[in-house]
Amino acid sequence: MTLRRTTARRSFLQTTSSAALLLPGLYASASPSRPSRSALENLNIACIGTANRAAEDISGVMSENIVAIVDIDSNYLGRCKSMLTEKKKLEPHTYADYREMLTAEGDKIDAVVIGTADHHHAPAAIRAIRAGKHVYCEKPLTHTVFESRLLATTAAEKGVATQLGTQIHAENNYRRVVEVIRSGAIGNVTEVHVWVGKGWGGGERPANGDPVPSTLNWDLWLGPAPERPYSNGAYHPANWRRWWDFGGGTIADMACHYMDLPFWALDLRHPTKISAEGPKVHPETCPLGLIVRYDFPARGSMPALKLTWYDGDLIPKKIGDQPVPANGVMFVGTNGMMFADYSRYRLFPADKFASFKPPAESIPNSIGHHAEWIKACKDGSPTTCNFNYSGALTETVLLGTIAYRLGKTLDWDAATLTAVNAPEAAKLINKEYRKGWEVV
Repeated sequence: MTLRRTTARRSFLQTTSSAALLLPGLYASASPSRPSRSALENLNIACIGTANRAAEDISGVMSENIVAIVDIDSNYLGRCKSMLTEKKKLEPHTYADYREMLTAEGDKIDAVVIGTADHHHAPAAIRAIRAGKHVYCEKPLTHTVFESRLLATTAAEKGVATQLGTQIHAENNYRRVVEVIRSGAIGNVTEVHVWVGKGWGGGERPANGDPVPSTLNWDLWLGPAPERPYSNGAYHPANWRRWWDFGGGTIADMACHYMDLPFWALDLRHPTKISAEGPKVHPETCPLGLIVRYDFPARGSMPALKLTWYDGDLIPKKIGDQPVPANGVMFVGTNGMMFADYSRYRLFPADKFASFKPPAESIPNSIGHHAEWIKACKDGSPTTCNFNYSGALTETVLLGTIAYRLGKTLDWDAATLTAVNAPEAAKLINKEYRKGWEVV
């Protein structure tokens, strides 16, 4: 099969440039989602991907009717079908190709849940959105910056309910952190440090291919990516995150979870400058350690901000004089610092905040990340990680990989999706797709 670079990018940007940034804000949605059913009716949902993280997503929507499931691995597909038949007394239609499923199921489905490898997120989501289906998609939202903008603008145009699979966003601790930061407890925040000790990367492309298991449709697993031989254990089921063709390393895996917290608390949107450092760039695999520095402009009364991401073997031992655990976020303000992770937060210096009392709770606790999306599908209510919000978050995350791979600081123009000082970035902002898998 041949690869084809999307030729409609310039036209897309010209027609969406004024609306492409969409709306800032905590719960912003570019347009209200249209309700599908009454609150008393179950949605008919199709699930693309059935194992590992996708299995957790299926569990999250088990209150509804799962009428179709898609997987390129027939073992996974069979196990999921058996589970649904036993637990829900449903016998969902099964498919290996989500393109076929979306055509065949047509008006039978209301919504789609996507839990595939990153390179399939946008091809699956854009087809579902254009068909008028509500979409829940695992993080990162997409494999490229261009795809994130495309999904956000198209979802707004179609008025569908969307949610990114950043489940920690629904936990109470994140809400309390946002309230404390916005209360001004540590003053104006001018720096944020975000780190994750995991390392997805390294290694060389296998020299030889292996026989494809009879249960695996390898060509469909590759989908939009360039063809390459199957290699046992190198890509499927989990190691695809190490490879640029399919994932984006640790930052693509984890930053949408941890950078979500400063994005939310500080109303961040688009950086203006991005630089990165790490080991020598490998053409095939992601680094085992990465540092990315982002500059964000002032927002309203909030000052300009520097945000630094660290992962793998390059995470810091201390932020200021505070030792840090394996994962977390440190807010640095004019009156103090705050550390936070998924389940806790602490203020520094400890003696200064010994008698600190948190502000009154102002952000309602979540009904559940999947439940929030299901409710939005039925009644048009907002979701907190809709593709307007999570699209900008994903764009920011993926810009870090571009700066690293180019070895160049990017001066970023978000309105046009252009690194104005680095025209060579275009080949990484967008990408080529195998015929039949294009997104525009």
